[in-house]
Amino acid sequence: MAEQEGAPGCALCAAEQVTPWFHEDDRCWVAECLICRTPMVVWRRHGADPPAADREHMLARLSEVAAARLGDGAFRIDPVMRRIPDHFHAHARDPAWPGFAWS
Repeated sequence: MAEQEGAPGCALCAAEQVTPWFHEDDRCWVAECLICRTPMVVWRRHGADPPAADREHMLARLSEVAAARLGDGAFRIDPVMRRIPDHFHAHARDPAWPGFAWS
């Protein structure tokens, strides 16, 4: 799928603030995931493969929020997009979370 500004029906494109938000800028936002209640970063553009600079920026913001909320070293970044595979997002999870498939 080509990268877009927004896609009709995409919950992440809608960016409704239904949980607490911890960061937002022109590339991404970081909020508590509605499903798993962990910090999650979401790309503001619709697509699954952001440019490297955007991906690095987003994961850095997620790491900053997760360190502040969970503690340094108390999380690992989970980039697997399970429920919404066509819109880049990643979670900061407890390293013991059973769904990890570390690469």
